[in-house]
Amino acid sequence: MSKKAQFALFSPQAGLNWQALLDRTKLCEKLGFHSIWLVDHMWTGQMPDLDHVECLTAMSGLAAATEAIRIGTLVICNSYRNPALLAKSLCTIDQISRGRLEIGLGAGWMAEEYKAYGYQFPSMGERLKQFAEGLEILKQMLTEKRANFKGRYYTVADAINNPKGVQKPHPPITIGGSGEKVMLKLVAKYADRWNCPAGYQSFEQKFNVLKQHCKDIGRDINTIDISEQLLVCIGKTEDEVAQKWKMAQGLRPFSITGIKGTPRQLIEELKKRMAQGITTFTIFFSDFAPPPTLELFAHEVMPAFA
Repeated sequence: MSKKAQFALFSPQAGLNWQALLDRTKLCEKLGFHSIWLVDHMWTGQMPDLDHVECLTAMSGLAAATEAIRIGTLVICNSYRNPALLAKSLCTIDQISRGRLEIGLGAGWMAEEYKAYGYQFPSMGERLKQFAEGLEILKQMLTEKRANFKGRYYTVADAINNPKGVQKPHPPITIGGSGEKVMLKLVAKYADRWNCPAGYQSFEQKFNVLKQHCKDIGRDINTIDISEQLLVCIGKTEDEVAQKWKMAQGLRPFSITGIKGTPRQLIEELKKRMAQGITTFTIFFSDFAPPPTLELFAHEVMPAFA
């Protein structure tokens, strides 16, 4: 588990053309952000006509155009790609990036997107079963000479994946979700990082469940990094923060956990979360991360955790 805080930008592609996404990523790299995370969607449900580049293709381009920042997706939808082919694509991106890929995985959730693009939308229970099979195939493809698996949904027979990723034993795997019976059990078995989207108030309960799942399989909970997907509203003054927060609430009903404040206030809030065991903060800025916001956070907040 990481000891120091890591700050990542959660950067959905909605409304960003390729050049804008590239410019944002290069700025984050210059400012010292640990990573940038895209989303695996083909549109934005509320604003479907906005530009929205495909995530794996975009990650390949970002990997080739940057030097230090890590590149991931929160999260890749299991339903949209065969897991064996996905493993091949991910290893290729890790090669292009020279070992900077972060693999984020999930079971899928946006029913209207499934329907619009011709995918069946099974029940949550069935999607979780599909996800479990996909994880097993993916892990084998990332690490074994040949992958063999015969399941209800997916089958591979002596599947070869060369070259593997640069990172050993494989690029780190983040699993997002908080379901206690299935999803957290999959985190314990397969993940290097758990991205907790459930909210700060329920974190302790979810973390205790994850610890028990780790204990059940003989895994040390300290081998799993904990990240939080976090809405952040930052301003130089409290008045600026209040104005930004009001505008953000009018734009959309944010469902992820949110904190707001001046740099000093945010430092205190983030330290509280670190005391709970969270080490990576995957941040969605309430004003959609214009350069001045990224610079303010990088210059006034991040140094307190260096």
